[in-house]
Amino acid sequence: MLVTDPPCPSPPLPEPCRRQATLSLPAREAHVSVARHFAAELLQSWSVPERERDSAVLIIDELTANAAQYGRERMTLLLVLEDCMLLIVVSDSGTAVEHSHPHIAPDEHGRGTGIVSCLAQSTEICQTRGGREVRAHLRCSA
Repeated sequence: MLVTDPPCPSPPLPEPCRRQATLSLPAREAHVSVARHFAAELLQSWSVPERERDSAVLIIDELTANAAQYGRERMTLLLVLEDCMLLIVVSDSGTAVEHSHPHIAPDEHGRGTGIVSCLAQSTEICQTRGGREVRAHLRCSA
C-alpha cells in the first residue's frame, strides 16, 4: 500500500512545504530492495540532493533490513520532508531485539544501527503496542 501527499503548490509558498509518503510491505527480506528503490525515486522527485538522498537510502536500507529480519508480519516506511528535515520512520510488528549474536562474526552483523546513528542527526527506538518503531531525522537542503 502506498499513500503520498500531492506535490506542494508552485512558488511562492505561503508556508513551509510538507511532503509525506508511506509504504507498507510484508516484513520479508525480499522487500527491503522495494523500500530502498521506492525511497530513492521518491526523494529524487522531492529534489533531495544526491548526497543527502544517498544517506537517507542507506538509513532506510538498514532499518528495513532490521524490520524484515525481526518483524513478524508487516513493516511500514514513513517519509516526511518538512523544514529542511527528513523524518524516516520504520515500524514493524516485532518484539524487542536481543543484540547479542555470539555465533556471528562482528564484521557480519550489528553495524546497521551504528551506521544510522552516524548519518542521522537523531534517532529514537521505541516499542509500541503493535511492535517496534525506529525514527531517524536527517537534515536536508531540499
